[in-house]
Amino acid sequence: MKTLFILLDGAAAPAAQSSGSSMGFWIMMLLLFVVMWLFMIRPQRKQQKEQETFRSNLKKGDKVVTIGGIYGTIAEVDETTVLIKVDGETKLRMAKSSIQSTYTEPQQ
Repeated sequence: MKTLFILLDGAAAPAAQSSGSSMGFWIMMLLLFVVMWLFMIRPQRKQQKEQETFRSNLKKGDKVVTIGGIYGTIAEVDETTVLIKVDGETKLRMAKSSIQSTYTEPQQ
C-alpha cells in the first residue's frame, strides 16, 4: 500500500509544475528566434541591399564579373540588362542580376 501512495505522489508533482515549464519553453523559443534574426536574417538582408545598390549604380566602362565567371567591361546599361564587352568585339547582353562584382586588372 505504501508504494501506491509514492507513485501517486510522484505523478501529481509534474502536473503542478507544467505551467512553469511551458513559460520557460516560450522564453527559450523567443531567445532562439532573436539569435537567428541577429546572426542569420539581418546580415543576409544587409547583403541583399548592398547588392541592389551596387547593381543600380552600374555604369558604362565598369569592369565586372558575372555570377558565371565571365569578366568584361560594361558597354551599355538598360533598366534591367547590361551589355558586356567580353573580348574584342564580342558583346553579351545579360540581366543586371547576373553581375556579381567589379574587379581591377592586375598590374603587370
